[in-house]
Amino acid sequence: MKTITAKEVETLLNEGKELNIIDVRETEEVAEGKIPGAVNMPLGLVEFRMHELEKTKEYIIVCRSGGRSGRAAQLLDTYGFQVINMTGGMLSWEGKVE
Repeated sequence: MKTITAKEVETLLNEGKELNIIDVRETEEVAEGKIPGAVNMPLGLVEFRMHELEKTKEYIIVCRSGGRSGRAAQLLDTYGFQVINMTGGMLSWEGKVE
């Protein structure tokens, strides 16, 4: 499974790169702050909402610490999606939040 650090994601965003970020935390967790532009798709709903994603795009998967995003990334990878797990999750995020 491909991985990326929170710092690398922050650098890419600061460079103006358009990233497809999926935050698999629960809605209450996301309400406390998320990476700007990230789409919330709680882990329990990923399987039912994967039809919203495109296999031609690459997605960075985020959670609180990296565990749930790893599970979501494995699931999506199984279905042929291009995914990268952000290691350390939001606990490692030092960038802006919305």
